[in-house]
Amino acid sequence: MLAERFINDNLGKCLLNRDNYRPFPTIEDRNQWNQLPLNLRSFWINEATSKLHYAWPTITATQYMDYSRTGNRVDFDNASWKRREVLASLVIAECFENQGRFMDDIINGIWCICEETFWGIPGHGYMMKRQDPLPDISDQIIELFSAETAALLAWTHYLLKTKLDGISIMVSERIQHEVKRRILDPYLQRNDFWWMGFNQEKMLNNWNSWCNSNCLAAFLLLEDNPNRREAAVVKAMRSLDMYLHRLPSDGGCEEGPKYWMYAGGTIFDSLELLHGVSGGKIDVYQEPLIRHIGCYIYKAFIDDSYFVNFADSQAQVHIPAELTYRYGRRIGDLRLCELGARVQRMKREEGTRLEFSSLFRLLPALFNYTEVEQYSGKSPYIRDAWFDSIQIMVAREQEGSSKGLFLAAKGGHNGESHNHNDIGQFIVYCNGSPMIIDPGLLTYTSKSFFSERYTLWAMQSGYHNLPMVNGVQQQDGRQFRADEVEYNLNDKVTSLSMNIAGAYPEFAGIRSWIRSVHFYRDLSPNIKISDNYLLNQVTDDITQILITPHPPITQENGDIILQDKNYNRIKIQYDSEMYAYSVEKILLEDEIMREIWGDTLYRMKLTAIIPAAQGECVIRISR
Repeated sequence: MLAERFINDNLGKCLLNRDNYRPFPTIEDRNQWNQLPLNLRSFWINEATSKLHYAWPTITATQYMDYSRTGNRVDFDNASWKRREVLASLVIAECFENQGRFMDDIINGIWCICEETFWGIPGHGYMMKRQDPLPDISDQIIELFSAETAALLAWTHYLLKTKLDGISIMVSERIQHEVKRRILDPYLQRNDFWWMGFNQEKMLNNWNSWCNSNCLAAFLLLEDNPNRREAAVVKAMRSLDMYLHRLPSDGGCEEGPKYWMYAGGTIFDSLELLHGVSGGKIDVYQEPLIRHIGCYIYKAFIDDSYFVNFADSQAQVHIPAELTYRYGRRIGDLRLCELGARVQRMKREEGTRLEFSSLFRLLPALFNYTEVEQYSGKSPYIRDAWFDSIQIMVAREQEGSSKGLFLAAKGGHNGESHNHNDIGQFIVYCNGSPMIIDPGLLTYTSKSFFSERYTLWAMQSGYHNLPMVNGVQQQDGRQFRADEVEYNLNDKVTSLSMNIAGAYPEFAGIRSWIRSVHFYRDLSPNIKISDNYLLNQVTDDITQILITPHPPITQENGDIILQDKNYNRIKIQYDSEMYAYSVEKILLEDEIMREIWGDTLYRMKLTAIIPAAQGECVIRISR
């Protein structure tokens, strides 16, 4: 998409040199900074004032080694990210205030980060050729957070260079030296980083666009040599193409909405950098794929901060408001613009506080703040969506409103990026409130990836809204998948059916398991989950699982009521003569889970009473 259109003999002439590349006002451009809203100014100055004389957190060798010793990656990661978060807030506050009050703390932060042995995190040390509990200083790998750090320092240099030089020229020189040796040189010299996609990698994911966008920013802001600058742009476009060529044409993000911010979102970051440095000549915003990647996020939107959270995603996702708006503006999508504007109106200046302190997202969030806040567009509440590539359907009662029932369901395979074993999974919300849920993401540890991933309960099909047969759960791998998938849509009903037998190993004894999900829109809207099964032999070891954050209430006739604190409620009906109901508590210890769901989830079980080799289980859900 990019290389074939824009890599030619004229590319170098299209690129602005470093002196002329002025994407945002620097601290000298006082008119632009002084015209920003007072609430933003106060918010960021207050943030930084609390960090004056900041005691930069120590990062020790033993903290790094915790990952290999205990699997803990939180303590090191958080200490590293905290340094960067504080530096970013100090930089922005100094740009607002311009009195030098924050400069000593900024220099301490820069120096502190430049003295780190490795800018990445322990969980990504697997990329180094020599494996050891500590990072190899001779192997300058580029991973997500080393690239993020390079971009942060590059933007700091761009915004404050004159102020830094007025104190000591060594600070700017140190930034340039460290970014060059750690990021710029290896980016040009090496093609073996898996995320680049140059070696027939089986899977590419958000790492590609995330790393490329930050490496590209560092080059555009710090590199003087026009030949190296052009070479970096060429390499970034070729690498991004490797990723874009593998993405589905409908824009579906198999990693889930949490990762859309760093998959589709960093694709957009990369395109914005290329567009800006070329004076708008590198422009692919009207390509259908780029448009569909942007649209994904509102198609996965439920209400408030809730999104369809299959794969490694929390149910509540705090999307970057201004980036979402600007993406919509670039592709001319009024729903996407409105989703971003809605988030900003809800969070106001707090919405400019972004994860991982990306200044390339924060700066436009500041300078476009008034425009986004005043925007009013088309409702992002779409009635139906279908992603054929990842086999996800979304349906709600009515267009333009979160009122009523909401349903999402999926097919796919169990070898997806950030996969959970969840073929046939569905979730149900009522009036924008979660009722039957996907538990989502656990805090990452050494078990979260590689061989031990599926020992974690949240990754297992037994903790999704799926059947267990003969005590057997689904297995991981691309070969474990849905077959005979069929999606249908008309004014009265939206449906998805599939054979999920192939998601289970042969010893489960399943010959066929047709799961059909229907959303009926009539005078009494309801959802029907129907499982028609055929087994190799008679068994009564069949259990349907349903996960909810609310304590279930059973009625005399066997119906189950789920109700939240605001009295949003659904009724679950099933054949109590065929299935016995029970419930168990899942006590949540994980911080990420507790933040979303509180301290308890409820795992409802409908267990077969009568042995059978074939049959049907029907669950109806209504308000």
